[in-house]
Amino acid sequence: MGRSDQGGTGGGPLGAEQMIAEARKAFFTMFAFLVALWLVQLANYTGGYALSRQFGVTSGDLGTLPDILTAPFLHWSWAHIESNSGPLFIFGFLAAYRGVVRFLGLSLLVAVTSGLTVWFFERGGVETVGASGLIFGYFGYVVVRGLFDRHLIDTLIGIVMAGSFAYMLTVAVPGTPGVSWLGHLGGLIGGLVGAWLFRDRRPRPTGTGRRPDGGTGTTTRGDLPVRADNPRADLHKELGDLGLL
Repeated sequence: MGRSDQGGTGGGPLGAEQMIAEARKAFFTMFAFLVALWLVQLANYTGGYALSRQFGVTSGDLGTLPDILTAPFLHWSWAHIESNSGPLFIFGFLAAYRGVVRFLGLSLLVAVTSGLTVWFFERGGVETVGASGLIFGYFGYVVVRGLFDRHLIDTLIGIVMAGSFAYMLTVAVPGTPGVSWLGHLGGLIGGLVGAWLFRDRRPRPTGTGRRPDGGTGTTTRGDLPVRADNPRADLHKELGDLGLL
């Protein structure tokens, strides 16, 4: 998320077919989002970045409070939007592929937490815009979502993303000039909170796995049956959905 001085300038585990369908929707959702960002950037550039000055978030200014919802669509330069586009697509896709509706709710939450953090705590006379608050929100969400959902694949994705992009956290702390670390931190907090709020609330199979007809529920792992009350039953189902069993 960039800034400029004024005057100085839940669903549960999905089957394989559902997962592919949701991934397809997530891809086109993020593609459309990026197209919209770049079209807005073109209009912003043509107008001398008047949109960024008019719809950026300024700390303590009540008139800019609604702009916490528009600021993520605006940037200060082509380099600014280029640096945000790749991470935004990657983390946005990973956040959305389990459900686009949930993703839209997460996006609203992150925009609000990031924008409010800037509005309350940024120094005065600074206009803040940029999608990086969303990026940090999606990052936080992806990293911990699997833990809250107790979902193996999402947990592994979170571990890989945390290990690969941990360096991003260096711009969520004070000290990076020209960067709104407060917007990053607020977005990250929103993503972590969103992982909890939008967690899977559907009950997991418990007990003996006995069916109403007196039988015992089982799934299969290859040619071998796996009882529903087996603690690894969910793991077997997820791996089976992915064709790994």
